[in-house]
Amino acid sequence: MLKKTFIILFLLIPLLASAQKQKPKNDSSYDDRPLHFGFSIGLNTMDFKIKPSQFSVNTDSLFPEVAVLNPGVNIQVVINYRPANFFDLRFLPGVSLGQRTINFYKNKTLVNGNQKLESSFLEFPLMLKFKGMRLNNVRPYLISGLNFKYDLAGKKEYDDATNIYLRLRRADLYYDIGAGMDFYLPEFKLSIEVKMENGIRDVLVHSPAPGHPEYCNAIESLRSQMWVLAFHFE
Repeated sequence: MLKKTFIILFLLIPLLASAQKQKPKNDSSYDDRPLHFGFSIGLNTMDFKIKPSQFSVNTDSLFPEVAVLNPGVNIQVVINYRPANFFDLRFLPGVSLGQRTINFYKNKTLVNGNQKLESSFLEFPLMLKFKGMRLNNVRPYLISGLNFKYDLAGKKEYDDATNIYLRLRRADLYYDIGAGMDFYLPEFKLSIEVKMENGIRDVLVHSPAPGHPEYCNAIESLRSQMWVLAFHFE
């Protein structure tokens, strides 16, 4: 549901810009500085792109599938450098918290012991912001860049008490792409942004849990994906 909301907002961005009528512009001196700062809060849904192993597909072994997505939270600092009128270089260090659940099926029957994998990321995105023409107090933009994430919740060893039989690598590099709208208010700028983040690395630790190798062996590769709805205050 949240993913569909992101897509709808993405499609509405050009319509919001074209609907603006001529009106007095709010002062944007804070936005015209070569360097300015702000903060960001947002919602996310964390997902996995799962490639099942051939062993899992061709036999009656466990088959992995991501369960219903759960909402998470993003908090970031905004550091914005403006080298030219129509694009910015942005660094947004912060944290993102969330959870992903992988269900396992055997002969299309759900198996007990679903794997709930929590993540607490330190993230360091470096983004290019391509800005359109400002129309009154609104300005559309596109965003793209790379994002290094380090998962503090990643475990070095299996914990038998939790019944979690998968482990994730802590470090990953994402490529991000999205769009948003800048709203110029009298005292600050509010930006509403929708972004998709795709992990490049296979984050599954291919070392099966003792006594439960079927969970790890059912997955050939596991890559992260995240959808983010962010509100930037600058």
